[in-house]
Amino acid sequence: MTPEGKRLLNIVILGFAFMFMFTAFQTCGNIEQTVLISFNSTDFHGTGYTSMAIIYGVFAASNLIAPSVVAVIGAQLSMFCSGLLYSAYIAMFIYPFTWSFYTASVLVGVGAAVLWTAQGNVLATNSSERTIGRNSGIFWALLQFSLFFGNLYIYCAWRGHDVITDKDRKTVFISLTVISLVGCFLFFLIRKPDSEPSSSAGEVTESLLQAESNDSSASYRSVTAHMKSCKMFVTKEMLLLSLCIAYTGLELTFYSGVYGTSIGAMTRFGQDAKSLIGLSGICIGAGEILGGGVFGMLNKCSRFGRNPVVLLGLVTHYIAFYLIFLNIAKDAPVATQAGTDLVVMFPRYSVGVMFLSLQR
Repeated sequence: MTPEGKRLLNIVILGFAFMFMFTAFQTCGNIEQTVLISFNSTDFHGTGYTSMAIIYGVFAASNLIAPSVVAVIGAQLSMFCSGLLYSAYIAMFIYPFTWSFYTASVLVGVGAAVLWTAQGNVLATNSSERTIGRNSGIFWALLQFSLFFGNLYIYCAWRGHDVITDKDRKTVFISLTVISLVGCFLFFLIRKPDSEPSSSAGEVTESLLQAESNDSSASYRSVTAHMKSCKMFVTKEMLLLSLCIAYTGLELTFYSGVYGTSIGAMTRFGQDAKSLIGLSGICIGAGEILGGGVFGMLNKCSRFGRNPVVLLGLVTHYIAFYLIFLNIAKDAPVATQAGTDLVVMFPRYSVGVMFLSLQR
């Protein structure tokens, strides 16, 4: 196999590994609050919302040290260890305890920062300026399929279930844990490319994750990577991007945890309410793939630059969230196991809203 073929194979393996891992994790995040509401234990006092807040708060803070970790132990081992933390978080739901729930939330937040930093390193070192766009597209397409497969399983498994029993919970989370572990071990199939492609993305990543080649000190590489990442953070471009990134974080929180929980709490959907959480996730995944392709082509072909694409995305968001506002009861995100009986304006069209709530 040619060096170019080996690098492409690495990207495909990377995409499949993330697809398996996030089939498990994103499905877990979509259903966890609904599962915990149905969990009958007087000793458990955790909530999915608090867990997600901890995960993404620790995730944000840990990004400052993630480049140092990857520089010291390498991208492949970093991804594997981080993947094990994701698997441990999912497995915790088989027999949940309050202390293990929140401890796992902290650990997976750290693991997420290291995982995505290492992913960027692998993507960059296996790409050139000519192939970086293609490779990024392959990776993200495979990743977004994770929303489809996991939620399809939830839709089929929970159809007709008013309450999620202990058996339902254990069956789902044992399956998700196994799927996540498959993704972890796929990282070991990634091989170091025969030669480093000359890529601007690769140069940026290498400058963050490696010290000078004539210094083999792990501590020196760690400190250097940390200092360079801090310097990059205060650049004008990164500060401006931080505003957009902050918004996408709010949106991610909504569609990955709050929206699914709200659908499951709507008693007007009848016995299919819980299974519709899975259908929602399937539609979000379809929208991620379709929206990424359409907006990508518009951005590439537009003669007017990126502004029309951004405005189209803004209008899509306004429509989506307004329709959700009309169709989801106001207390649905915090409803108890009994759900919510509040009347909404157009309940019969709520499933259709899923198709519009997924454009990012």
